[in-house]
Amino acid sequence: MKKRILLDTNHTKIILKRIALQINETHGNLDNCAIIGMQPRGIQLAKRLVEILSEITKNKKIEYGELDSTFYRDDFRKGDKFLIPNSLKIDFLIENKIIILVDDVLYTGRSVRSALNSLGDFGRPLKIELLTLIDRKFNRELPIQPDYIGEEVDTRANDIVEVKWDEQKTEPEVWIITEK
Repeated sequence: MKKRILLDTNHTKIILKRIALQINETHGNLDNCAIIGMQPRGIQLAKRLVEILSEITKNKKIEYGELDSTFYRDDFRKGDKFLIPNSLKIDFLIENKIIILVDDVLYTGRSVRSALNSLGDFGRPLKIELLTLIDRKFNRELPIQPDYIGEEVDTRANDIVEVKWDEQKTEPEVWIITEK
């Protein structure tokens, strides 16, 4: 296995600030918006974005939630792997709100599809936008595209893109792991 860094923490800090400014430009102070992180890997990214957006907009009451879509996955109850759901935290109404759905890496689009199906159980939002730190633009299996992109990456199907959060740092590093 060969591992190389794609984005260091300084680069991701710049990217997250840019994305937050784009969201602020589009939605103002986010009064009618909610940021929802997709379990498990979109949570830290969503939390960090809420922190940055709170600083930019001076809105300390940005609604934030955590969505688990385990039971909506198309591989649920297939094979020998036993899937265990993550916690769910959406303690506000999503009806007629703009939802910004956050995940770290967009690859095939299947996780996003399951998240969209799961969100439907909470009501009907005004609009759903997708935010991803890394868009692996090739090998998409579903017609799903992000509204906010940190970085587009060309990868091979067997490559792994890993977003790694260090406890001492507020921004992640992004690695590409390839087989030799």
